[in-house]
Amino acid sequence: MKESKKHFKKSHILIIGSGIIGKFNALELSEQGFQITIADPQKSKNSSSAALGLLISHMYQKNKGRSWELRKKSNDLWPKWIKFLQQYDKNLKIEKPLIQLTTDKAKFEKLSKFISHHPMRGLSVLEQNSTIIQNINKIFNIDNLKGIISYQDGRIDPISLLNTLNIYLKTKNINCINEEIIKIEKLNNQWIATCRNTLEIKSDVIILCNSLDANKLINVNSNNIKLKPVLGQAIEISINEKEINLLSLPKHFSINGKNFLRTNDNKIIIGSTDEYDIKPKENTFEELTDFLENKPQWINKNNVTNKWFGIRSRPEGEPSPILKSLEKGLILCTGFYKNGILLAPACSNWISNEIEKHLF
Repeated sequence: MKESKKHFKKSHILIIGSGIIGKFNALELSEQGFQITIADPQKSKNSSSAALGLLISHMYQKNKGRSWELRKKSNDLWPKWIKFLQQYDKNLKIEKPLIQLTTDKAKFEKLSKFISHHPMRGLSVLEQNSTIIQNINKIFNIDNLKGIISYQDGRIDPISLLNTLNIYLKTKNINCINEEIIKIEKLNNQWIATCRNTLEIKSDVIILCNSLDANKLINVNSNNIKLKPVLGQAIEISINEKEINLLSLPKHFSINGKNFLRTNDNKIIIGSTDEYDIKPKENTFEELTDFLENKPQWINKNNVTNKWFGIRSRPEGEPSPILKSLEKGLILCTGFYKNGILLAPACSNWISNEIEKHLF
């Protein structure tokens, strides 16, 4: 490994895109001895900043295929990376467990059947008389919730993760430039990336982690790459009613496909929507709350104190994400849809293995 690092120190990698995927790739490749530059004109406005951070692996209702293999790999790698990153933020952690609830009898029966067929996943059925379900029933004015709990899945705070990665990048003196790359071309076995301000960056390998903007830098037709935007919105609701005790709720859970994050004793986040557009719809509140037949009084528009959105990319005609070597020295790592944070360790591991083909 030491010999490899000596060789890698001579190799310069340009990562385009500074979301969690881009920064995780920088983390792994930097640890291998590469020289890294990250370029992104909107470093603080990527889709990672709007992510909820739920890590759903064991609850994933498949046990084979590429997506499951990536989830399983990430699940194995996350503890290692959390321990490593705690050098830079000791409070960074994955908060477990994760709870999935439904009012649909057929969906619950499907979940129960899945659990019985996969006893090693660490999943359990939540009894309807459990304290967890009783507390949620009371606060959400529901009486027929059923669900499951995963003691292996959980949530990592995306903002804390991004901040920790930023501390790492700064500590390692990794060059992060606030520039838009408008053109990439290969010249004499080296890649030249041209910024909008005419600055040119030379590198041995370019890794595209810039979501939909990757389409602007490659020939999408010859590479047969199709990405479509998926906009997700979330809202924050503040509750001032003394009889509503949010602290009795789990920190994160889902009801009928909508995710809930309790942030403190009087605020809760609901997300997210799937909108195949780049402009957010105006009826966000209705889309996020209409799954409740009898909404409690505290779920109303007047109590919405914040809302935001993020645009993700989803591949058309192939599984998410896209992990491809397009040609020597050019790698595409994008199209994560909702699973960027979850799959970051597995995909950076794939990149670290794949990149050797481009340098030797």
